[in-house]
Amino acid sequence: MQYIQRVAALAALSIGLVWAAPNVVAQDYPAKSVKIIVPFGAGGPADVYARVLAQHLQETLKQSFVVEDRPGAGSVIGTDAVAKSPPDGYTLLMMSNTHTTNESLIPNKPFVLMRDFEPVATVNYSDLLMVVHPSVQAKDLKEFIALAKAKPGGLNYASSGPGTPYHMAGELFKAMSGTDIVHVPHKGSGEARNSVIGGHVQMMFDAITTMAPNARAGQVKALATTGTTRSSVMPEMPTVAEAGVSGYEATIWLGIMAPKGTPKPIVDKLNTEINKVLNKPEIKEAWAKQGAVTRVMTPAEFDKYLRADIEKWAKVVKVSGAKAQ
Repeated sequence: MQYIQRVAALAALSIGLVWAAPNVVAQDYPAKSVKIIVPFGAGGPADVYARVLAQHLQETLKQSFVVEDRPGAGSVIGTDAVAKSPPDGYTLLMMSNTHTTNESLIPNKPFVLMRDFEPVATVNYSDLLMVVHPSVQAKDLKEFIALAKAKPGGLNYASSGPGTPYHMAGELFKAMSGTDIVHVPHKGSGEARNSVIGGHVQMMFDAITTMAPNARAGQVKALATTGTTRSSVMPEMPTVAEAGVSGYEATIWLGIMAPKGTPKPIVDKLNTEINKVLNKPEIKEAWAKQGAVTRVMTPAEFDKYLRADIEKWAKVVKVSGAKAQ
């Protein structure tokens, strides 16, 4: 009887430890510096908003959150580095709809998004701004489309690489407007932006959060925004759909993921803390002025959103004939 009682007590203790372990993991996390890898160039939306998140998470969780930019191959290089990192919550990925697009655009990647990553939290979304160099002889979108149709293959558009929102916005525009405009990929959005400002490339779809100041300064000529309604940042600008390409819509959104196998308590803790940052009135107000809208989801909701977005962009890639060039 005593033996049975001892076995029962040990079993109860083991069960208690199993139940307690996740809570201990979450309570102790983070115990050291956390790295957020941004697989895009410095100065772009992902880099900018990752640094804002890092600053606020550092203040609340009392550990340093370090942002590291690793651009290249349309986000594949930096993303693969995260996929190969230990699933312990100390290496995170700042991702965007580039990643959901690349699931169909670049099928032979060294990783599969929903197989190799855990959805953690959404961050924000914003419209894009369609701009041209001031030398382009078009004062509005209809004139630009007419110019592009008069010179098939004679105009170029810049992007920050294959599969990025800027690339797909351009391909969707070409397909819906019936124009032939040559894609010129760059290593990052900053480089692409400089190409348009410098007049080396004629056109670009860029995040309104970063390109609006350049448009206001006259460095580029804004033609339209890409949302379903006019942007509060540049309400004078018509949407692409308003200006002549009915049904057109393209945005950029950001989120956080972690390597597959990251303990659920850590994922849930990160989700809770990130959502607290996003719900701060000062964050909402500051980002709204830039043209970004905070987006709050649970990990499960984000998982569902990601799967739907992968399907959406697979259809766009097929219809547009976009290539990972």
